[in-house]
Amino acid sequence: MGRYALQRLLGVIPLLFIVSVLVFLFIHLIPGDPARLIAGKDATLEEIHGIQEQLGLNLPLWNQYINYMSDLLSGNLGNSIRSGIPVTDMLESRIMPTLWLTFLSMAWALVIGLLIGVISAVYRNKWPDHLGTLTAISGMSIPGFWLGLVLIQIFSVELGWFPTGGVDSWKSYILPSITLGMGIMSMLARYSRSSMLETLQEDYIRTGRAKGLREYVVISRHALRNSLIQVVTVAGLQFGFLLGGSVMVETVFSIPGLGRLLVDSILFRDYTVIQALLLLFSTQFILINLIVDLLYGVLNPKIRFSQ
Repeated sequence: MGRYALQRLLGVIPLLFIVSVLVFLFIHLIPGDPARLIAGKDATLEEIHGIQEQLGLNLPLWNQYINYMSDLLSGNLGNSIRSGIPVTDMLESRIMPTLWLTFLSMAWALVIGLLIGVISAVYRNKWPDHLGTLTAISGMSIPGFWLGLVLIQIFSVELGWFPTGGVDSWKSYILPSITLGMGIMSMLARYSRSSMLETLQEDYIRTGRAKGLREYVVISRHALRNSLIQVVTVAGLQFGFLLGGSVMVETVFSIPGLGRLLVDSILFRDYTVIQALLLLFSTQFILINLIVDLLYGVLNPKIRFSQ
């Protein structure tokens, strides 16, 4: 297992390098001049050139990249063009609401989605299966922003059980996590049902039943574990999307997270913050895929022994 993990870890290093190059080029090749933005509309050409020199924007692109990587490796992401605050401080203040929202959304979506999928597969073409299918399709069909607004109207405005927005207490995360996790839950329910149905047709499942094993043991110890590989793949990818794709939910519920920071930074062309966020989102995608690869080896030892 250690060798398998080391191989996967080493494979991530060139990927991180390519991502850093692409993010750097993307930010520096898009139209717009940060120096002109900082200087303001009435700035003279000399003032703009002075700011470019101060920021190092007058240097060749390869030289800028080396300086950028040097600062990055030392933990310096630069200062915000808009506010002058260090980007690291901005990310620290915004990352926890997004992480809490993402973990809570994924936690309930994974448990409920897996439960619905397993029950639907075990009771195929019976009423639990039809109910699970209806729930999953409804969850995928409902637009997130509409669901969020409906939840606010019912549980915040009418009943007063939860706050309408902000992150003042744990109650503030309930409605946003339901909104964000609904689509993921539905997708996991469909994938786990499909994977379980496929596994239940395997010979070793029939052998287990023929040996007199209880149905609970066959489902939980043999069918479910071998069905989890597909579910882990989908859950890992969706977790990455949740971290970077919570913009809508954070906007509807006024949560000061990374998604809202990205939107605000794009509107103001705050290049240093955009660059840091893109790098952060890309890196977390790579790391999540690394974790998914390692889980493959845990769930199915044949995968790591074949490497």
